Amino acid sequence: MEVKWKAQSCDAGHICVTLYLDGPAVGRRVDRSNKMSIRRQALNAISRGFGRIGFVLSAVLWLQACVVNPVTGQRELALVSSQQEIAIGREQYAPAQQMQGGTYTTDPGLTAYVNRVGQRVAAASGVDLPYEFVVLNNSVPNAWALPGGKIAINRGLLTELRNEAELAAVLGHEVAHAAARHGAKRLERGIVAQAVMVGVAIGTSGQDYAREAVGGATLAAGLLNQKYSRDAEREADFYGTRFLADAGYDPYAAVTLQETFVRLSGERRTDWIQGLFASHPASTERVSNNRQLLRQLRGEGFTGGELNQPAYAAALATITENAPAYAAYDEAQALYADDNYDAALTKVSEALGLYSEEAQFHGLRGAIRYQQGRYGDAVTNFDRAVARDRNYFFYYLNRGLALRKDGETTRAKADLTQSVRLLPTATAYRSLGEIAEAEGNEEAARRYYAQASDGQGAEATAARSSLVRLELPRQPAKYVQTRLRRDERGRYVLQVRNAAHVPVADVKVQIELRTEQGVRSTTTTVARVGAGETRLTLLQVDPEQILEARAYPVGAKVAK
Repeated sequence: MEVKWKAQSCDAGHICVTLYLDGPAVGRRVDRSNKMSIRRQALNAISRGFGRIGFVLSAVLWLQACVVNPVTGQRELALVSSQQEIAIGREQYAPAQQMQGGTYTTDPGLTAYVNRVGQRVAAASGVDLPYEFVVLNNSVPNAWALPGGKIAINRGLLTELRNEAELAAVLGHEVAHAAARHGAKRLERGIVAQAVMVGVAIGTSGQDYAREAVGGATLAAGLLNQKYSRDAEREADFYGTRFLADAGYDPYAAVTLQETFVRLSGERRTDWIQGLFASHPASTERVSNNRQLLRQLRGEGFTGGELNQPAYAAALATITENAPAYAAYDEAQALYADDNYDAALTKVSEALGLYSEEAQFHGLRGAIRYQQGRYGDAVTNFDRAVARDRNYFFYYLNRGLALRKDGETTRAKADLTQSVRLLPTATAYRSLGEIAEAEGNEEAARRYYAQASDGQGAEATAARSSLVRLELPRQPAKYVQTRLRRDERGRYVLQVRNAAHVPVADVKVQIELRTEQGVRSTTTTVARVGAGETRLTLLQVDPEQILEARAYPVGAKVAK
């Protein structure tokens, strides 16, 4: 069942909470004369009026009272406070950047320039947030905003823009998303609908490290993956363009920007589909809306404004000058993703021959060498990458894996540990667990495997299997559930359920039967139980003599 809800001010003294349960809307009205009465009445109304689903919703719909949206001026219910928004953005900004290629460090002046433009537009919004703007070293055209004003734009989008005003249009759109609480609203919808957030991100060397993120970083993956509603996109276009004009830029740039997006959308380029258009779909409607708003702004006196094409060209000089090198790198990435390592090596070597200061070129070459089994060469390439960018997890993670292959365990542990400081991943934690287990530190191994198990994909699955393997012999009850029940003929049946993610074998179950003569204890063994399966065993006892029966697991192991 899909659950949607909406809360709004319906008159001077009430809040209306409306739920849509795959059908007609169901509404309740509560008095908002004071904060506590709002909470009590809302929870009571939801519980009474919406039955079982209302009971679930009442656990999360703990109202903080209506707030005024700082951009639209409309009253709305806020389950996530402004302080929480800022805290979430601050905590998730760094891992979100790591998942998307890390910051672009080759030319720090470019990030400083983008930040200046962004801060200028943000100031025009009138919404006081701790705004930050970074450039990510990612060829996929994209830009995004986290709650609390944390904004990023990819190198791959910057190369498609024509002037500073178009950059301001992109950043203004993202500022509007943050200022109008669109990210917070998506979080609120996720809380109510209990949505599962799965990260889809383009990472270095074609690997999707958003799926591998574990711990608190999984929230960043979810925030990057969620899509805005069409209403949110229209709102961000409208207010973002106004911020652009108020900041002194020509609002016509918002029209030309959307026209470019529509043209690129028609070309069906994969990088755009996977990037910007996945969360910001282009449409002729958006072009039309921006043209209409432009006419309105011209009527309000915004007849000029800056484009600043020369300043923009100067800021992008390093990227523009090395465009052939980045193009070769992009080809190498695609070849690497297709397991064509020899051709990928040729292309990335071409990129390095054109421009050797880009850390990602060295990192990709290291990843190729690793796949070819040339671990010493891989370490050398990752050394060069780290020398140029010390703040990207990918280089430490993969250098650590290569060092481990070469038998340099101490250095490998240091690199893997540094990688999880930057971005905790299932790959790093699983490898640390294997090292700890080999060293005889079973407690540390269990801890690392448990952290890796929090992720998705093959590495997390393998870590879960390793964790079960270590814990099952000592804690069989954690994974094996047993109980005795009577069948339709009154006989005792032992039920053994395997709650682990892997098959288990030699499950030893102790059975205690209390009769008038005392307690009799026996042990029975179930040869094998598949993952998630249940096995039934008929006990050869006289049920009439049994006063009480208990069963509990005392041993098991992972099946081979």
